Amino acid sequence: MSARRKVTVATRKSALALAQSRAWMAELRERAQVDTEELLVVTTGDKIQDIPLNQVGGKGLFLKEIEEALLAGQADLAVHSLKDVPAQLASGLIIGCVPKREDARDAIKTRTGCFFKDLPSGAKVGTSSLRRTLQLRAVRPDLEFVPLRGNIDTRLRRCEEGVVDAVVLAYAGLRRIGRASEVTELLSPEVCLPAVGQGALGIEIRTDDEGILSLVAELEDMETATLTASERGVLVAVDGSCQVPVAAHAEHVGDQLRLRALLADPDGSNLRREELLCPWPETLQRAQEAGMAVGRALRDVR
Repeated sequence: MSARRKVTVATRKSALALAQSRAWMAELRERAQVDTEELLVVTTGDKIQDIPLNQVGGKGLFLKEIEEALLAGQADLAVHSLKDVPAQLASGLIIGCVPKREDARDAIKTRTGCFFKDLPSGAKVGTSSLRRTLQLRAVRPDLEFVPLRGNIDTRLRRCEEGVVDAVVLAYAGLRRIGRASEVTELLSPEVCLPAVGQGALGIEIRTDDEGILSLVAELEDMETATLTASERGVLVAVDGSCQVPVAAHAEHVGDQLRLRALLADPDGSNLRREELLCPWPETLQRAQEAGMAVGRALRDVR
């Protein structure tokens, strides 16, 4: 019997990164009949915990060292939260697979268990996301939105300790680490449009590694890949570096694609929205083009 191929998977060390990469690796082992090992990487984004990401280079800081490991051949692939992946990858790398998506919505935990609309005037809401702040402030301009970084456990603890009265997080992350039961309320896209690719994973590989591409292709979910391709098309068109407030959320409605997106200037001003309803794209390229059309419309509004 021939030995099973061993695949080295690069991932960050956070509880969420490990939970989602290990769950995906288990599926890879079963579906592709390979063995896996982890390469744990500490990224610049992990090291900088006291400054909002939009002030230090954006979410791409969570990829830099991982992409260097991929290009150096130290790993065969990497598992990312797709919402952390900027529009442009390092040369020589591609997203080779987008598995089935988790729930894309944002979630809120309040210290007292009240709903967002019932928070008292002046209550402190912790989030370092300008995207979330802009949308939630539009609904509750009487609240105070304060920067709050750190891993999920840290941010939940800050709420429990009373440092903030509420905290806003991606629901998918809470589900993946087994803390979804602590959510007070899920925020509909009408209230808070999710980040591009939120709830989905992106499996990054070297462009020229056809063997790994054929392995991971088995785990691609075409509906998720199509939806996120349209969302990332928005990101491409607005030259999204994760330093500008941008959001996009696509849905499969009957035989159509519904894409909603918003964009603001880097300082949070000039918030504008666009929506597209079109026939379901036949290819990922068509999906991305649909998203780029929405992104250009947002970009050109002044």
